[in-house]
Amino acid sequence: MFTGIVEAIGKVERLTADRLVLSCPLGGIDTGDSIAVEGCCLTVVGTGEGTIELQLLEETRKKTTLGGDLSGMRVNLERALSAGGRLGGHFVTGHVDGVGTIIARRMVNSDDVVEVRAPARIMDYVVGKGCIAVAGVSLTVVDVKDESFTFHMIEYTRERTTLGGKRAGDRVNLEADILAKYVGKFVDGGARGLTEEKLRSSGMID
Repeated sequence: MFTGIVEAIGKVERLTADRLVLSCPLGGIDTGDSIAVEGCCLTVVGTGEGTIELQLLEETRKKTTLGGDLSGMRVNLERALSAGGRLGGHFVTGHVDGVGTIIARRMVNSDDVVEVRAPARIMDYVVGKGCIAVAGVSLTVVDVKDESFTFHMIEYTRERTTLGGKRAGDRVNLEADILAKYVGKFVDGGARGLTEEKLRSSGMID
């Protein structure tokens, strides 16, 4: 489990069929630890002097921005939330729901406004003032359209995450709020969802 509060930016040093080696300024990382890389939860399989080696499955390469040529790519890094740690963002699992595309970035007065087009299966869980993880960064949704949403990026986020260098056309990993997904499944109707019969049997309606 993560919080979407990026701790550092690493850089891709090497990529093989199933291994990703990153420069990593974070300390205290051991083999077997989980690290969020651009929002993807990956397992550390080796450590070196200032580097970490991570397992990279084909499924991850197909369904996230960690596929293709990653040479020199800068990536957001976050260690897993420790017991008793501060939850500064929101609950982020590191299980990417899909890839979105930045379609606009503009300054509105002093606000840096970014618009992201997202797949319909993700937009179903996006609400104004709700949470979403973009490239592993916990953000607050501002406006919601049929196929896109916006967030406003503060200077701290621009300077300390890879989002500061993103432009229109760039692809980003997206993870919808896990609480929204559970609620969505609960109220979805059908045999396992929320039905009138279930509401009556639970005494919630007469």
